[in-house]
This record gives sequence, structure tokens and C-alpha cells, in this order.
Amino acid sequence: MSQPLRLSPDKTGIARASALLKDGALVALPTETVYGLGADARNDRAVAEIFSAKGRPSFNPLIVHLPDVEAVRSYVEWTDTAEILASAFWPGALTLVLPLRPDSGIAPLVTAGLSTVAVRVPAHPLAQALLRAFGGPVAAPSANRSGQISPTTADHVERSLGGRVAAILDGGPCPVGLESTIVDASEAGAPCLLRPGGIPAEALEQALGHPLEIRDGSEAISAPGQLRSHYAPAETVRLNATEWREGEATLGFGPVSADLNLSPAGDLTEAAANLFGHLHALDETGRPIAVSPVPMHGLGCAINDRLSRAAAPRD
Repeated sequence: MSQPLRLSPDKTGIARASALLKDGALVALPTETVYGLGADARNDRAVAEIFSAKGRPSFNPLIVHLPDVEAVRSYVEWTDTAEILASAFWPGALTLVLPLRPDSGIAPLVTAGLSTVAVRVPAHPLAQALLRAFGGPVAAPSANRSGQISPTTADHVERSLGGRVAAILDGGPCPVGLESTIVDASEAGAPCLLRPGGIPAEALEQALGHPLEIRDGSEAISAPGQLRSHYAPAETVRLNATEWREGEATLGFGPVSADLNLSPAGDLTEAAANLFGHLHALDETGRPIAVSPVPMHGLGCAINDRLSRAAAPRD
């Protein structure tokens, strides 16, 4: 399988990436969260190529990326909740699920046939530049094979997808390193946390002035990242390990001795940024992975969500 083009983070690289998207090709792009596998969200064939390249179930919807609120509003029905959260957190690591406009032109595969669509305005300057150069909606799940560890560098993308992607716009490591938080802001009910992520639920609740509803996991999939087994290394993952077993690759948190440590200082922001990169590195050892306990508050909730999916039984 041929290898993807590596595009430089400059005007030439951005122009080439934009041209490829317009031609219906797949382009991996950096965001502040993880690398996304981008395609024109209006192009049915290009969107189908995302699912094919990832081996992604077609019932699992995609996030649409746009450069600003004005662009987002041309594809969705805007709500008061969306206005509050977008004003506080966009551009940034927040995805909102909103009613899709009937005349949006978004390919049905993007929404998995739902009447809502997940939308985000990324903060990464390269993602912003590409979205503005392209001038349209870009559907972009994480740029890796479905269920595997999410990519936070261009090398991760190339190792996982190879020639299944036409090009990678190389923006270096992703600074947040954890996927976006997803909130249902459609106002069919109170705003609901569908996936914890790069923005802590506490910050969202402070902006809203009231608690979020929490999805209990029994409902049908309505947003990305809700599959039980996801973000998974090749070998098994043992969570909340307070001691190591022989033969394990060890991932620490806080002042513990381990092969790799998410944050020796116990900093959850540092831990989130290191999570997928460290899992990739330990996965290459071919050994089972054991992980120290991580606190369940702030970004720790999102980290534990990803770890629990990585450790879930494989379907």
C-alpha cells in the first residue's frame, strides 16, 4: 500500500490539502484534540471512504468541522444552549449535537441517518486555515482504524491508516491530546453530556448555570465515541493498578515508577495530552498494559472514559 503525502504546515501544504478535499480525497488534519480524517461532508462518496478507511460501523455518526459559528449556523438549527456554550468554548474542544437543517446538503452517512448532526469549531490554527481555504464542512473522525488508539501525531496516522489516506497535513503533536467533549444541545430536553473530553463537564455546567444530564449508556448511539470497546491497544489493558505484575507494560500517574508516566506531578492536563501517545508507545511493546488509578474529576473523567473503553472486552 502506498504511503500518504506529508504536507508541510504552510500555505503550499494547506492549498494542496484543500485541493485534495475538493477532489473527494481523504486528508488527515491536526486539531487541538487529535488528528482527524477529513473529507467533504457534502460528498457522499468521500464520506463513504472515511468509513471504509477506518473500518468504522456506518451507524456511528461523524463530527462536522467548520471555521466559525456563522458557518455552523448555516447547517443546523441554533439553540439557546448552543449560543451559551459556543460563546464560552468555541473555537475549542467542544462538539455540539444540534438539529440538522433540511437543506443542509450534509451527506446522510455523516449523521448515520439521524435528524441531528455533531458540529465543532476547532481551535488549531492549521485546522482553521484549512477549513477557511476549503470553504465548506469537513467531516473528520479520528484518523485511525476504528477502535484503535486515537492519533496525536502524523506518525500515528501513517502507521494506522497508511495509504488509505491521500495526505497528512503535519502540524506536530496535538496539544490537548484527548477528543472533544460532546454535548446534546438540541433542546429536546436539558443539555446532555454524551462524551466527556477536552473540556471538563464542570466548566460546561458553570457556563450554563445548571448541571448537565449524563447519558447512562443504554440509549442508541447518537454521537461519536460511544462504542463500548474503543481506543483499544492490541493487548489487554488493566485499570486502577496499584502494583505491577510481571510482563506488563506499565503506565503510571503521579509519583509512581512506571515504563511511562502520564504525569509524575499528577497534572490532569498533562496526563490528557500524553494519554494516546503513551498508549501507542506501550502498545508497540506487545505486552499487556497496566494503568495506575487516575482521579475522577475534571479531565480525569474523560481520561477514565477513554481508558475504560480501551480496557473493555472486544466485540
